[in-house]
Amino acid sequence: MTFVRLLLLACAALAAPALAQNYPTKPIRMLIPFTAGSASDILARLIGPKLLDAWGQQVVIDNRPSAGGMVAGGIVATATPDGHTLMLTSSAFAGSAALFPKMPYDSAKDFSGVSLVASNPLVLVVPPGLGVKSVNELLALARGKPGQINFASSGIGSGTHYGSELFRLAAKIDVVHVPYRGTPEALNDTLSGRIQYYLAPILPSLPLIREGRLLPLAVTTLQRAPLLPDVPTLAEGALPGFEYDGWFGVIAPSKTPRAIIVKLAHEIARIVDLAEIRERIASLGGRARSSTPEEFDRLIHAEIETRAKIFRAAGTKAD
Repeated sequence: MTFVRLLLLACAALAAPALAQNYPTKPIRMLIPFTAGSASDILARLIGPKLLDAWGQQVVIDNRPSAGGMVAGGIVATATPDGHTLMLTSSAFAGSAALFPKMPYDSAKDFSGVSLVASNPLVLVVPPGLGVKSVNELLALARGKPGQINFASSGIGSGTHYGSELFRLAAKIDVVHVPYRGTPEALNDTLSGRIQYYLAPILPSLPLIREGRLLPLAVTTLQRAPLLPDVPTLAEGALPGFEYDGWFGVIAPSKTPRAIIVKLAHEIARIVDLAEIRERIASLGGRARSSTPEEFDRLIHAEIETRAKIFRAAGTKAD
Protein backbone atom coordinates (compact mmCIF):
# COMPACT_ATOMS: atom_id res chain seq x y z
CA MET A 1 0.00 0.00 0.00
CA THR A 2 1.47 3.39 -1.01
CA PHE A 3 2.14 6.24 1.40
CA VAL A 4 -0.52 8.36 -0.33
CA ARG A 5 -3.10 5.59 0.10
CA LEU A 6 -2.24 5.26 3.79
CA LEU A 7 -2.49 9.01 4.25
CA LEU A 8 -5.93 9.12 2.61
CA LEU A 9 -7.21 6.30 4.81
CA ALA A 10 -5.89 8.02 7.92
CA CYS A 11 -7.56 11.29 6.95
CA ALA A 12 -10.85 9.50 6.32
CA ALA A 13 -10.67 7.81 9.71
CA LEU A 14 -10.06 11.13 11.44
CA ALA A 15 -12.83 12.85 9.48
CA ALA A 16 -15.53 10.26 10.24
CA PRO A 17 -16.13 11.20 13.89
CA ALA A 18 -16.33 14.90 13.01
CA LEU A 19 -18.75 14.11 10.18
CA ALA A 20 -20.98 12.14 12.53
CA GLN A 21 -20.82 14.86 15.18
CA ASN A 22 -22.20 17.42 12.71
CA TYR A 23 -24.78 15.06 11.21
CA PRO A 24 -27.44 15.81 10.09
CA THR A 25 -26.75 19.07 8.27
CA LYS A 26 -29.96 19.17 6.21
CA PRO A 27 -33.40 17.50 6.10
CA ILE A 28 -33.40 13.71 6.05
CA ARG A 29 -35.32 12.02 3.25
CA MET A 30 -37.06 8.85 4.46
CA LEU A 31 -38.16 6.62 1.57
CA ILE A 32 -41.15 4.34 2.17
CA PRO A 33 -41.59 1.52 -0.39
CA PHE A 34 -45.34 1.34 0.29
CA THR A 35 -48.38 3.58 0.13
CA ALA A 36 -49.44 6.16 2.69
CA GLY A 37 -51.24 4.42 5.54
CA SER A 38 -49.09 1.29 5.36
CA ALA A 39 -47.36 0.04 8.52
CA SER A 40 -43.97 1.34 7.33
CA ASP A 41 -45.50 4.74 6.65
CA ILE A 42 -47.17 4.88 10.08
CA LEU A 43 -43.90 4.01 11.84
CA ALA A 44 -41.90 6.57 9.85
CA ARG A 45 -44.36 9.28 10.84
CA LEU A 46 -43.94 8.31 14.49
CA ILE A 47 -40.14 8.43 14.36
CA GLY A 48 -39.69 11.45 12.08
CA PRO A 49 -40.92 14.12 14.53
CA LYS A 50 -38.71 12.69 17.28
CA LEU A 51 -35.63 12.95 15.05
CA LEU A 52 -36.62 16.55 14.31
CA ASP A 53 -36.88 17.25 18.05
CA ALA A 54 -33.46 15.70 18.68
CA TRP A 55 -31.50 17.09 15.76
CA GLY A 56 -33.45 20.09 14.49
CA GLN A 57 -33.71 18.70 10.96
CA GLN A 58 -36.99 17.72 9.37
CA VAL A 59 -37.61 14.15 8.19
CA VAL A 60 -39.36 14.24 4.82
CA ILE A 61 -41.47 11.13 4.18
CA ASP A 62 -41.34 10.05 0.53
CA ASN A 63 -43.73 7.21 -0.42
CA ARG A 64 -42.62 5.28 -3.53
CA PRO A 65 -44.89 2.20 -3.71
CA SER A 66 -43.89 0.35 -6.86
CA ALA A 67 -42.11 -2.71 -8.24
CA GLY A 68 -41.87 -4.66 -5.00
CA GLY A 69 -40.04 -1.81 -3.30
CA MET A 70 -37.39 -1.60 -5.99
CA VAL A 71 -38.16 2.01 -6.91
CA ALA A 72 -37.57 3.23 -3.37
CA GLY A 73 -34.64 0.84 -2.96
CA GLY A 74 -33.03 2.08 -6.16
CA ILE A 75 -33.22 5.67 -4.97
CA VAL A 76 -31.58 4.81 -1.66
CA ALA A 77 -28.92 2.54 -3.16
CA THR A 78 -27.69 5.30 -5.50
CA ALA A 79 -28.13 8.23 -3.11
CA THR A 80 -25.18 10.15 -1.72
CA PRO A 81 -24.12 8.00 1.26
CA ASP A 82 -24.13 10.74 3.86
CA GLY A 83 -27.04 9.60 6.05
CA HIS A 84 -29.51 12.07 4.59
CA THR A 85 -31.31 9.47 2.46
CA LEU A 86 -32.74 6.49 4.33
CA MET A 87 -35.49 3.92 3.90
CA LEU A 88 -37.88 2.58 6.49
CA THR A 89 -38.78 -0.77 5.03
CA SER A 90 -40.37 -4.01 6.10
CA SER A 91 -39.41 -7.64 5.81
CA ALA A 92 -40.63 -7.26 2.21
CA PHE A 93 -37.11 -6.00 1.52
CA ALA A 94 -35.80 -9.53 2.06
CA GLY A 95 -38.73 -11.01 0.18
CA SER A 96 -38.10 -8.98 -2.95
CA ALA A 97 -34.41 -9.86 -2.86
CA ALA A 98 -35.32 -13.54 -2.59
CA LEU A 99 -37.89 -13.45 -5.38
CA PHE A 100 -36.76 -11.09 -8.12
CA PRO A 101 -33.89 -12.49 -10.21
CA LYS A 102 -32.91 -9.10 -11.64
CA MET A 103 -32.84 -6.03 -9.44
CA PRO A 104 -31.28 -2.59 -9.97
CA TYR A 105 -29.15 -3.14 -6.88
CA ASP A 106 -27.64 -5.88 -4.71
CA SER A 107 -29.75 -6.13 -1.55
CA ALA A 108 -26.93 -7.76 0.39
CA LYS A 109 -24.16 -5.34 -0.67
CA ASP A 110 -25.67 -1.95 -1.51
CA PHE A 111 -27.31 -1.26 1.86
CA SER A 112 -26.36 -1.09 5.50
CA GLY A 113 -28.81 -1.97 8.22
CA VAL A 114 -29.29 0.81 10.77
CA SER A 115 -31.80 -0.55 13.27
CA LEU A 116 -34.98 -2.49 13.69
CA VAL A 117 -37.97 -0.34 14.67
CA ALA A 118 -40.84 -2.72 15.30
CA SER A 119 -42.33 -6.10 14.58
CA ASN A 120 -45.92 -7.18 14.28
CA PRO A 121 -47.83 -10.34 13.47
CA LEU A 122 -50.22 -10.65 10.61
CA VAL A 123 -53.89 -11.17 11.29
CA LEU A 124 -55.98 -13.41 9.06
CA VAL A 125 -59.07 -11.38 8.16
CA VAL A 126 -62.12 -12.17 6.03
CA PRO A 127 -65.15 -10.09 5.03
CA PRO A 128 -68.14 -10.94 7.28
CA GLY A 129 -70.18 -11.74 4.18
CA LEU A 130 -67.95 -14.69 3.36
CA GLY A 131 -69.82 -16.72 5.97
CA VAL A 132 -66.83 -18.31 7.72
CA LYS A 133 -66.05 -17.77 11.39
CA SER A 134 -62.93 -19.85 11.96
CA VAL A 135 -59.72 -20.87 10.23
CA ASN A 136 -60.98 -24.42 9.83
CA GLU A 137 -64.11 -23.15 8.10
CA LEU A 138 -61.99 -21.05 5.75
CA LEU A 139 -59.77 -24.03 4.95
CA ALA A 140 -62.83 -26.20 4.30
CA LEU A 141 -64.17 -23.55 1.91
CA ALA A 142 -60.82 -23.32 0.08
CA ARG A 143 -60.50 -27.10 -0.21
CA GLY A 144 -64.03 -27.34 -1.55
CA LYS A 145 -63.32 -24.69 -4.20
CA PRO A 146 -59.74 -25.26 -5.38
CA GLY A 147 -58.40 -22.36 -7.43
CA GLN A 148 -61.47 -20.21 -6.74
CA ILE A 149 -60.53 -18.46 -3.49
CA ASN A 150 -58.53 -15.23 -3.73
CA PHE A 151 -56.08 -13.98 -1.14
CA ALA A 152 -54.48 -10.54 -1.10
CA SER A 153 -50.99 -9.29 -0.44
CA SER A 154 -49.47 -5.83 -0.35
CA GLY A 155 -47.25 -6.76 -3.27
CA ILE A 156 -45.18 -9.60 -4.70
CA GLY A 157 -42.41 -10.44 -2.25
CA SER A 158 -43.99 -8.43 0.57
CA GLY A 159 -44.23 -9.70 4.13
CA THR A 160 -47.94 -10.32 3.64
CA HIS A 161 -47.15 -12.32 0.49
CA TYR A 162 -44.47 -14.37 2.22
CA GLY A 163 -46.67 -15.01 5.26
CA SER A 164 -49.51 -16.05 2.97
CA GLU A 165 -47.29 -18.51 1.11
CA LEU A 166 -46.22 -20.00 4.44
CA PHE A 167 -49.91 -20.32 5.31
CA ARG A 168 -50.81 -21.83 1.92
CA LEU A 169 -48.02 -24.42 2.14
CA ALA A 170 -48.85 -25.35 5.72
CA ALA A 171 -52.59 -25.60 5.00
CA LYS A 172 -52.09 -27.37 1.64
CA ILE A 173 -54.72 -25.31 -0.17
CA ASP A 174 -55.02 -24.23 -3.81
CA VAL A 175 -55.77 -20.50 -3.74
CA VAL A 176 -55.12 -17.50 -6.01
CA HIS A 177 -52.71 -14.72 -5.11
CA VAL A 178 -53.86 -11.16 -5.92
CA PRO A 179 -51.06 -8.64 -5.27
CA TYR A 180 -51.76 -4.96 -4.58
CA ARG A 181 -49.64 -1.83 -4.42
CA GLY A 182 -50.03 -1.67 -0.65
CA THR A 183 -52.02 -2.68 2.40
CA PRO A 184 -54.75 -0.01 2.11
CA GLU A 185 -55.69 -1.21 -1.38
CA ALA A 186 -55.66 -4.86 -0.31
CA LEU A 187 -57.86 -4.06 2.68
CA ASN A 188 -60.33 -2.18 0.49
CA ASP A 189 -60.86 -5.16 -1.81
CA THR A 190 -61.15 -7.51 1.17
CA LEU A 191 -63.85 -5.23 2.55
CA SER A 192 -65.68 -5.36 -0.79
CA GLY A 193 -65.60 -9.17 -0.92
CA ARG A 194 -63.48 -9.36 -4.07
CA ILE A 195 -60.79 -10.89 -1.84
CA GLN A 196 -61.83 -13.80 0.36
CA TYR A 197 -58.99 -13.52 2.88
CA TYR A 198 -55.96 -11.43 3.68
CA LEU A 199 -53.12 -12.04 6.11
CA ALA A 200 -52.82 -8.36 6.91
CA PRO A 201 -50.58 -6.28 9.17
CA ILE A 202 -52.36 -5.60 12.44
CA LEU A 203 -51.43 -1.91 12.57
CA PRO A 204 -53.66 -0.69 9.71
CA SER A 205 -56.26 -3.47 10.08
CA LEU A 206 -57.22 -2.90 13.68
CA PRO A 207 -59.70 -0.03 13.13
CA LEU A 208 -61.63 -2.10 10.58
CA ILE A 209 -61.69 -5.07 12.95
CA ARG A 210 -62.94 -2.91 15.79
CA GLU A 211 -65.67 -1.48 13.56
CA GLY A 212 -66.80 -5.00 12.66
CA ARG A 213 -66.08 -4.48 8.98
CA LEU A 214 -63.52 -7.29 8.93
CA LEU A 215 -63.63 -10.56 10.86
CA PRO A 216 -60.30 -11.69 12.42
CA LEU A 217 -59.81 -15.44 12.42
CA ALA A 218 -56.26 -15.84 13.75
CA VAL A 219 -52.90 -14.17 14.29
CA THR A 220 -49.60 -15.54 13.03
CA THR A 221 -47.38 -15.37 16.13
CA LEU A 222 -47.16 -18.14 18.71
CA GLN A 223 -48.69 -15.87 21.36
CA ARG A 224 -52.00 -14.07 21.02
CA ALA A 225 -51.85 -10.39 20.16
CA PRO A 226 -52.50 -8.23 23.26
CA LEU A 227 -54.96 -6.06 21.32
CA LEU A 228 -56.83 -9.11 20.03
CA PRO A 229 -56.88 -11.37 23.10
CA ASP A 230 -59.95 -13.28 21.92
CA VAL A 231 -58.44 -14.08 18.52
CA PRO A 232 -56.60 -17.42 18.52
CA THR A 233 -53.21 -18.04 16.95
CA LEU A 234 -52.92 -20.23 13.88
CA ALA A 235 -50.77 -22.57 15.95
CA GLU A 236 -53.47 -23.10 18.58
CA GLY A 237 -55.62 -25.34 16.48
CA ALA A 238 -55.64 -25.19 12.70
CA LEU A 239 -51.88 -25.23 12.03
CA PRO A 240 -49.81 -26.39 15.03
CA GLY A 241 -46.37 -24.78 15.14
CA PHE A 242 -47.16 -22.07 12.61
CA GLU A 243 -45.32 -18.80 13.26
CA TYR A 244 -44.67 -15.59 11.36
CA ASP A 245 -43.68 -12.19 12.78
CA GLY A 246 -42.96 -9.38 10.33
CA TRP A 247 -40.32 -6.74 11.02
CA PHE A 248 -39.67 -3.12 10.13
CA GLY A 249 -36.40 -1.24 10.15
CA VAL A 250 -34.27 1.56 8.76
CA ILE A 251 -31.55 1.01 6.15
CA ALA A 252 -29.04 3.33 4.47
CA PRO A 253 -26.71 3.23 1.45
CA SER A 254 -23.86 0.82 2.13
CA LYS A 255 -21.08 3.41 1.90
CA THR A 256 -22.61 5.62 4.57
CA PRO A 257 -19.85 6.31 7.13
CA ARG A 258 -20.06 3.85 10.00
CA ALA A 259 -20.01 6.65 12.53
CA ILE A 260 -23.22 8.07 11.04
CA ILE A 261 -24.85 4.62 10.93
CA VAL A 262 -24.04 4.13 14.62
CA LYS A 263 -25.30 7.62 15.53
CA LEU A 264 -28.56 6.92 13.71
CA ALA A 265 -28.93 3.51 15.35
CA HIS A 266 -28.41 4.95 18.83
CA GLU A 267 -30.97 7.70 18.25
CA ILE A 268 -33.56 5.33 16.77
CA ALA A 269 -33.08 2.95 19.71
CA ARG A 270 -33.61 5.87 22.11
CA ILE A 271 -36.79 6.92 20.29
CA VAL A 272 -38.18 3.38 20.08
CA ASP A 273 -37.58 2.97 23.80
CA LEU A 274 -39.62 6.08 24.68
CA ALA A 275 -42.71 5.07 26.64
CA GLU A 276 -45.01 7.09 24.37
CA ILE A 277 -43.59 5.45 21.23
CA ARG A 278 -43.70 1.94 22.67
CA GLU A 279 -47.27 2.51 23.81
CA ARG A 280 -48.28 3.97 20.46
CA ILE A 281 -46.81 1.02 18.54
CA ALA A 282 -48.45 -1.39 20.97
CA SER A 283 -51.78 0.41 20.52
CA LEU A 284 -51.51 -0.39 16.81
CA GLY A 285 -50.82 -4.07 17.44
CA GLY A 286 -47.06 -4.00 17.04
CA ARG A 287 -44.06 -4.45 19.29
CA ALA A 288 -41.34 -1.80 19.52
CA ARG A 289 -37.89 -3.22 18.76
CA SER A 290 -34.40 -1.91 18.13
CA SER A 291 -31.07 -3.51 17.24
CA THR A 292 -27.46 -2.78 16.49
CA PRO A 293 -26.57 -2.26 12.82
CA GLU A 294 -24.69 -5.57 12.87
CA GLU A 295 -27.69 -7.47 14.25
CA PHE A 296 -29.98 -5.98 11.63
CA ASP A 297 -27.57 -6.82 8.81
CA ARG A 298 -27.42 -10.45 9.97
CA LEU A 299 -31.21 -10.63 10.15
CA ILE A 300 -31.64 -9.25 6.63
CA HIS A 301 -29.13 -11.66 5.09
CA ALA A 302 -30.63 -14.69 6.88
CA GLU A 303 -34.15 -13.67 5.86
CA ILE A 304 -33.19 -13.39 2.18
CA GLU A 305 -32.01 -17.02 2.23
CA THR A 306 -35.04 -18.33 4.14
CA ARG A 307 -37.56 -16.55 1.96
CA ALA A 308 -35.89 -17.77 -1.22
CA LYS A 309 -36.40 -21.36 0.00
CA ILE A 310 -40.08 -20.77 0.80
CA PHE A 311 -40.83 -19.05 -2.49
CA ARG A 312 -39.18 -21.91 -4.38
CA ALA A 313 -41.20 -24.46 -2.43
CA ALA A 314 -44.38 -22.50 -3.17
CA GLY A 315 -43.54 -22.27 -6.87
CA THR A 316 -43.77 -18.49 -6.65
CA LYS A 317 -42.31 -16.53 -9.53
CA ALA A 318 -42.09 -12.80 -10.05
CA ASP A 319 -44.15 -11.55 -12.99
